[in-house]
Amino acid sequence: MFLQGTIIAGEFDSSMNEFSLQKVKNFNTETVLKESQINNIYHYLKEHQHEDDGQVITLYDQMPIRISQKEINQLICDLERVMSMYN
Repeated sequence: MFLQGTIIAGEFDSSMNEFSLQKVKNFNTETVLKESQINNIYHYLKEHQHEDDGQVITLYDQMPIRISQKEINQLICDLERVMSMYN
């Protein structure tokens, strides 16, 4: 099942119970996230969602992408949609 969120997009494979992240903001990427990884990202963002400075995430451990406080809240909503897909 394809998910097009506000911040992320990707494909959920229900047979493998994995989410293949394909896009973050306007940047293409390819990484597979297991449920525990999605949960860890989600809980970290929930703990830090009210910080005014936002957060920085990296793609391929090389390319930093800044996400604002507003985008953090949007990403949290996207992650909640992904989390609902896991068995």
